[in-house]
Amino acid sequence: MSGTVSTTKGPAGGTAGAGSGRNTAASTPVGRMRALARAELTLLGRSKGTLFAALFVPLVLPLSLYSAAGEMNLDEVGLSIGAMILPGAIGFSLLFAVYSALVGVFVTRREELVLKRLRTGELRDVEILCGASLPSLATGLVQSLVLAVGCALLLDVAAPQAVHLSVLGLLLGLVLCAALAAVTAGFTRTTESAQVTAMPVVMVSMLGSGMAVPLEVLPDRLASFCELLPLTPAVTLLRGGFTGNLSGSETLFAVVTGVAWVLLAVFAVRRWFRWEPRR
Repeated sequence: MSGTVSTTKGPAGGTAGAGSGRNTAASTPVGRMRALARAELTLLGRSKGTLFAALFVPLVLPLSLYSAAGEMNLDEVGLSIGAMILPGAIGFSLLFAVYSALVGVFVTRREELVLKRLRTGELRDVEILCGASLPSLATGLVQSLVLAVGCALLLDVAAPQAVHLSVLGLLLGLVLCAALAAVTAGFTRTTESAQVTAMPVVMVSMLGSGMAVPLEVLPDRLASFCELLPLTPAVTLLRGGFTGNLSGSETLFAVVTGVAWVLLAVFAVRRWFRWEPRR
């Protein structure tokens, strides 16, 4: 990733070639993150395994939900098959296209000393993490939109009754998955072990955050516990946006819980994220 961001200094301490519009743009935070994101997107395209998991796995998993949905008493809890599958499918996209992919990205770039070299230039720590996350975040966003359109056509899912809740849930999920990926990367020793260390969050979220099984069909005590899991607020808001049956108190609880997880993850990143290879 050498040469991805223009940080060469001139004799007077300014950026070399400052008269060019390209270098001037790269000297701003947005320009630096955009340059890093372009380089990361190129590297992502070369990683066939990561690309497959990010693009195809979230599209295949909803097929298994469709067969399982027929065995659930969804009508008794006011849910349709589409209202169950679509938020779960978007949740899968957040887990695989964003969270799992970024754990591998952060660990790989750290072990290759890319993160260490980037810190010696103009890029700030938050710019490095955000710039490296942008391709995966964009993939998750586009994939979520594709899933929404696909479910609308194939499962006759109506437009969200409270679209602001669905948008809020999606944005909350994207930010939280990126932050959780950085936290997980801090405890991951090698690139090969990245998928293993990411597995607990993936499995717990798939089973307990309302993706595979809506919380509405779970026993009350178990549902109350699952409401506190990291990705449950995002899935709850997504589903509530489509069904329109989320009360004000339930919405507030989901937002507060989701924001609390984001703040906790950001604190953990600042405390435990590692910029140099683990020895």
